[in-house]
Amino acid sequence: MNAIDVLTQVVEVLIAIAVAPLYLGWVNQCRAWLQNRNAPPLLQTYRLIRKLLHKDAVLATHASPIFRGVPYVLFGTMVLVAAIIPTISVDLPFGRVADAIALVGLFATARVAIALAAMDIGTAFGSLGARREMLIGFLAEPALLMVFFTTSLLVGSTALPATVAALVQHELAIYPSLAFAAVAFLMVLLAENARIPIDNPATHLELTMIHEAMVLEYSARHLALIEWASALKLFNYACIGFALFVPWGIAGGDAPVTALLPATVLLAAKLLVAGSGLALIETVSAKLRIFRAPEFLATAFLLAVLGMLIRLLLGS
Repeated sequence: MNAIDVLTQVVEVLIAIAVAPLYLGWVNQCRAWLQNRNAPPLLQTYRLIRKLLHKDAVLATHASPIFRGVPYVLFGTMVLVAAIIPTISVDLPFGRVADAIALVGLFATARVAIALAAMDIGTAFGSLGARREMLIGFLAEPALLMVFFTTSLLVGSTALPATVAALVQHELAIYPSLAFAAVAFLMVLLAENARIPIDNPATHLELTMIHEAMVLEYSARHLALIEWASALKLFNYACIGFALFVPWGIAGGDAPVTALLPATVLLAAKLLVAGSGLALIETVSAKLRIFRAPEFLATAFLLAVLGMLIRLLLGS
């Protein structure tokens, strides 16, 4: 590990923290355009976070230190995840010490933390949202692990930097196992980030909401950190997808420092395309009933398993 690796790591984390709200704003703007509505400003998420940071926090009467500490845990966990995922370079000190399984563990840590905070104050909505969130996580995590295992079979490692470095050297071709894994990953991304068809972040209906039900009691700086962490989670999932399925453009281990600039430009292009695609999927999809969510995620798990079996049996 040298100074350039540390500098690259710092730059990558700063990019994630700074760009995540912009990426969420881009998705919301594309979604509004596709639905023929007046689009919110691209910087709307920044304005929301700034407004919340300037307000005084109001806490529930029976809130424990868990309730107050969870927003910081959420934000810190998502920053740590961003440090592991190779987005502009594979030479990351954090990426060498944590593999894809640790990544799933960090996402699970954040999920358990927000569920505990939701139940901590004892409201009906909080407990309802926590139970639904744990149901989604219980079904989504195995599918995500299967996606990682499928790609690890292709390259022989569960470390994301090693996966990216190996995939970049492969010739551009369609691998059936990766195609199944990519579809499964997209379904997990929608479920894990409270997007349609599993959840709708724009509504506060009791029958449909999952994530919003857990954060109704938060305000001010606590809610600002939660909103920022949600944007970071969406950004991290998008970057995991780039690393596993479109890794081309990410600077390799022996690449010069100057390679980081074109890698950053290419990352921005990928985010623009992925954000518009995500908005299109949400626009043409209908919100599923909560009882249909297990079927949706079971399909994702099945597709991921099919991808792994194709790799094991056919080697393609």
